[in-house]
Amino acid sequence: MADNICYFEDKFVDLGQANVNIMCHAFMYGTAIFEGIRGYYNAKHETMYLFRLTEHVKRLLENIKILRLSIKYTEKEIIDIILKMVAKNDLREDIYIRPSVYNSAKKIGPGLGVNNPSDLSIFMIPFGAYFSADNGLKVQVSSWRRVEDNAIPARGKIVGAYANTALAKGDAMASGFDDCIVLTESGHVSEGSAMNIFLVKNNKLITSSITDNILEGITRDTVIKLAKDELNVETVDRTIDRSELYLADEIFFCGTGAQIMPVLSVDNRKIGDEKVGSLTRKIQDLYIKTCHGELNKFNNWLTPIKSRSQVK
Repeated sequence: MADNICYFEDKFVDLGQANVNIMCHAFMYGTAIFEGIRGYYNAKHETMYLFRLTEHVKRLLENIKILRLSIKYTEKEIIDIILKMVAKNDLREDIYIRPSVYNSAKKIGPGLGVNNPSDLSIFMIPFGAYFSADNGLKVQVSSWRRVEDNAIPARGKIVGAYANTALAKGDAMASGFDDCIVLTESGHVSEGSAMNIFLVKNNKLITSSITDNILEGITRDTVIKLAKDELNVETVDRTIDRSELYLADEIFFCGTGAQIMPVLSVDNRKIGDEKVGSLTRKIQDLYIKTCHGELNKFNNWLTPIKSRSQVK
């Protein structure tokens, strides 16, 4: 892992050399914005496909405004750095890429300001399944509530906010569950620990409103479009009551890390027949094929990088 090439302090270095000072503001106070980007290797094509790269970089640059961060890099420059890094590493397996913009000031005090220095870091690692459960998840509704927009905005991937995620997921796992569902302060369904959520009811998709303290997920957007274009299934975007979880025909999480992950039970109540639902399975299949460049219709979502052996 230490031999992986990453981008740190304006240059490409080995991952093992990319270290921040323990007085770094982002380390002490969580003042950083990040993105998670997946790359899918298609051995038949000898090509790595980066999924919705442009959308991820756009969101990164939008969200840094929340923490009053600023960087000298443009969207195109960040994309070019990521492409070069992936090509330099030339991994022949699925990967996860994590670009971060962080407050690099070395001072005590949590204040934010436009004069504080900000840096860009980007690394990548081999990455397979996010969950160890093969067929689906057993989850609980967490006693921890999702952070509110007027506290720490969930729509921004703010590093410090993931303490909220860690508390919720940690307690769920300690109680014997695979993950959890978190509610808003008003008691409505927000999302999973770090994933958006979809319910299936009467062959329609229902997902939490963007005003229910969720991350406006790129995978969430992908699911909505795939369901409509390929399966003629509409998605209802609205506030969801907790009890609706127990009565759903199917439930699944979605996210860059999680991909499409079925939920088989909530609070020890079976969802459907406690098997992966037919609509979930169809969306799961469409998503994986799309990410691996096997559905030409959605190739505009993919940024291909040929393996070194294929580059002339």
